Amino acid sequence: MSQVRARPVASDHQQRLMMEGMSALEARLYAARGIASPAELEHDLKRLLPFTTMKNATAAAIRLADAIAAKERLLIVADYDADGATACSVGMKGLTMLGAVVDFVVPNRFEYGYGLTPEIVELAAQKSPDLIVTVDNGIASVAGVAAAKARGIDVLVTDHHLPGDTLPDCLIVNPNQPGCDFPSKHLAGVGVMFYVLMALRAELRARGAFADPSAGAAEPNLATLLDLVALGTVADVVRLDGNNRILVEQGLRRMRAGRASAGVMALFAAAGRNPAKASCFDLGFTLGPRLNAAGRLDDMSFGIACLLSASEEDALPRARELDQLNRARRDIEAGMREEAEAALQSVAIDARYCITLYRPDWHQGVIGIVASRVKERYHRPTIVFADASDTEVKGSGRSIPGLHLRDALDLVSKRHPDLIVKFGGHAMAAGLSLRPNDIGRFQTAFEAVCRELMSESALERVIETDGELPAADFCFETAERIERQVWGQGFPAPLFHGHFRVLEQRVVGERHLKVKLANDHGMVLDGIRFQHPDPLPRDVTAVYGLSVNEFRGERILQVMLDHVEAT
Repeated sequence: MSQVRARPVASDHQQRLMMEGMSALEARLYAARGIASPAELEHDLKRLLPFTTMKNATAAAIRLADAIAAKERLLIVADYDADGATACSVGMKGLTMLGAVVDFVVPNRFEYGYGLTPEIVELAAQKSPDLIVTVDNGIASVAGVAAAKARGIDVLVTDHHLPGDTLPDCLIVNPNQPGCDFPSKHLAGVGVMFYVLMALRAELRARGAFADPSAGAAEPNLATLLDLVALGTVADVVRLDGNNRILVEQGLRRMRAGRASAGVMALFAAAGRNPAKASCFDLGFTLGPRLNAAGRLDDMSFGIACLLSASEEDALPRARELDQLNRARRDIEAGMREEAEAALQSVAIDARYCITLYRPDWHQGVIGIVASRVKERYHRPTIVFADASDTEVKGSGRSIPGLHLRDALDLVSKRHPDLIVKFGGHAMAAGLSLRPNDIGRFQTAFEAVCRELMSESALERVIETDGELPAADFCFETAERIERQVWGQGFPAPLFHGHFRVLEQRVVGERHLKVKLANDHGMVLDGIRFQHPDPLPRDVTAVYGLSVNEFRGERILQVMLDHVEAT
């Protein structure tokens, strides 16, 4: 069951915002998200939190500056998702701008799995690095760091994932590590790498590296990397706190001004989207999936090559190939979702606190997306497994509010030390490995932990809305103002609720329902419901967002249906 309720609004914040010039609607939206002053919505770079409060950022800068001075060979070891790919690209570009000799390697998820493992160290050693720099991974790489040190290779870990009980024996920059006072704990891996570069630039500046611009040592503008920082931050679905909103907004501004990197501009072109109107939706649902498709189905080094392209002419063929990979991913996902739904027909979901699914032939690069879709439909923590080899089964999980997924897996591991081979992740997403014969044991153990950690009320989906939208705000101006703001995890895009009469409906793209609706104000509106082709009754109460749909030069005000119930 789902419960729809209005998001609580701090009335004193709302009044203050209106007194400072905001419209009644905007004041209501922002007050409901904890904003007390328009200054909190300012996105100037000068408002970024300083790198000096991040543990080891200065120490990492000194180590990197020494490496540049000694002409040491640096090697970035990246993760194979969009955050890892953008973090790698930011590292490659930024370190090169600052004078480093740097290369990268990204593990193929099907051959090596995640993180700086001893096997990846062996692969990295073929490039003879003096210093390995991890991006978006490494906080759990105790064995990998030890293997690197045994080969005489130094390691700098830059990561944002939650640490385990034991940290690797190396220099670590991670806002979530013990003893780090950095106020924002929500940086993506790409954000952490960007902060390391800011610290490095400051260290090089202090050493006089940019003192003589005529010698070709002009201080580089790291803001040119912010389109990549924005893409990785939104695609990784980290919480968009004030600091992350600044990074994302600055990146979006570069895109809208046509000053994004060639790779990002090519991804817009391949997707048929206009960068001049770039939004968080584009980053999370258009560019991000295309970039992720490389790591899911092929090799993320291909996606990184697109982001590192020197020109759109070089980048466009790669972006088009990523678009084709994403289409293939969608087809694979659709088949797996149908099989998952069939398997769940015989399961009493209401009696369960979690969902665990396994098929040996499922594509391990797509199980995370399927877990997300199942979680969204049934509102249960969901883990989907597929065979990785004859001796290993890999799982990808997604959670709901009320269950910290990584902590739940940690508890399972502590109670059953021989059950989980390895695991890691965040509150809302995690990955793990099991032996093939242990699926049943894990399902029982995970269900028990979920029952212990979650309340029964957490199993009821709560959809928060911003109330009813006044008639005067059903307009292009309102939709455009909403679309241009930075919304995302922890700072949700506005949703409204209201009654509609369904006048017309038809299925488009095989999976989506296109509708024409009449609201209580007598207005006729276009609408769409993604991933829900089932027909609607004549009268509905709907939760929806407002957007502008541009198609073949025509602009149409559109409601995007999020949740629908018969009236």
